[in-house]
Amino acid sequence: MEKIATKDGSFTVKHAQINELYHSIHGAMQESKHVFIENGIALHKNKQQVSVFEMGLGTGLNALLTYKFAKENKIKVTYYCIEAYPMLAEDALQLNYTNTEDELAVFKQIHESEWNKVENIDEHFSLFKIKGKLEYTGLSFLKGIIDVIYFDAFAPTAQEELWQPDILSKMYGLLKTEGHLTTYCAKGQFKRDLKNVGFTVKAVAGPPGKREMTLAYKE
Repeated sequence: MEKIATKDGSFTVKHAQINELYHSIHGAMQESKHVFIENGIALHKNKQQVSVFEMGLGTGLNALLTYKFAKENKIKVTYYCIEAYPMLAEDALQLNYTNTEDELAVFKQIHESEWNKVENIDEHFSLFKIKGKLEYTGLSFLKGIIDVIYFDAFAPTAQEELWQPDILSKMYGLLKTEGHLTTYCAKGQFKRDLKNVGFTVKAVAGPPGKREMTLAYKE
């Protein structure tokens, strides 16, 4: 694992096999907060219960920030995620994403909890980790129950198979009506593919280093 400092002082990691960063070099923490919290779960903060699906647990930063948001806003979050190549807890804990002993314990639990089993982190946050590749894993048990999808796959140039219309259609099927998908990607073909599978697409301001990002709604 190659740990790299980003411009906001937080760290990202380079995936050696595909030469891609897990988070933006312009600010790992800022990017996750902007894309997945402010433009993700925060759009559902008036609900008492929210179901989240993350494409790729990765470093666990998005899950940790969602836990913090749920606790601060007293929302009950059920957090589903799928990951084919889990990061070791000992590596993730070196990334300095936590500020308190409570956060550190939760972050460790996120990485060390069992796969394919509900883990109740606390009264506000439950975790269900699925080990596998999205393109080969059946997710029928999640159909129509998800409020927000964090689509945080590596870039289309690195993981082209995860940005195909059949995958986007699968994501559409997971969402409740009025649910939405949020992602850092703003490529034209990606947005056209989202529209073709049924999404209503909205371009919004991106995180530091990116002009735009994408929100896709199931109406």
